[in-house]
This record gives sequence, structure tokens and C-alpha cells, in this order.
Amino acid sequence: MPTGPEIILTLKVLVTTVTALFLGSLVALAAGNRRLHGRINAAFLVLTLVTVAGFEVLLQFVDVKSGFDPATRDALRIHLWFAAPSAVVLPIMFITGRAGRRRLHLVLSAAFSVLWAGTFVTGVFFLPHR
Repeated sequence: MPTGPEIILTLKVLVTTVTALFLGSLVALAAGNRRLHGRINAAFLVLTLVTVAGFEVLLQFVDVKSGFDPATRDALRIHLWFAAPSAVVLPIMFITGRAGRRRLHLVLSAAFSVLWAGTFVTGVFFLPHR
């Protein structure tokens, strides 16, 4: 059975990995390669949703009250304030990009970028894994 610190460390690795994909997608877009941008975003979408689902499954094996100290629970709560909305916005943003709804896609991408920055910072730097 995984421990709280093992779950947090796994979360940090996964958030860092999908963030690298997100940044790669932005580099492809900046280089004018919209097709590659879309393909990377498809991988980003799938891996992010698998990460969210996997994290939820892992938490089913850990008693959150005893598996995490109060400070870690508070940090997780803050992290989820960013991660949960970004997980909702991401598929909508992906669909609007595929459908060519540029204006809506850009508005959603701005909101998503802010939410994802919060997800990354709180997930990687705020959560203790010791």
C-alpha cells in the first residue's frame, strides 16, 4: 500500500512530466507548427486526465487523515483549487482548439495557463514529500 509521501512524490513527477509536454506544445505553437501543437496537446490531455484519475485511485488506498499531516492536507487542498478547475477547462479547451473556435480557445487557454501555473507551483514546490 502506498504511503502519503510516496503519493506526493509520484504526483510531483507526473505534474513535472505533463508540464514539460505543455511547454513543448507552446514551443511548437510559437514555431508556427499548429499541427504538432495539437498532437502534443492530445498527449497532454490524455496524460493529465490519467494522472488525475490515478491520483484519485491512489488516495483510495490511503487514509488521508492519517496518511498526511495537517500541513500536507492543507497544501493538497490548495493544490486541488488549481488542479481541479484546470482538469475541467482542459478538455473544453482541447475541443475548442480542434473545432477551430479560435477566440474561445484563446480565452480558455489564458485561463488554463494561470490554473496550470498554480497547479505546477503548488504541486511541485508546496507539497512536502518527506
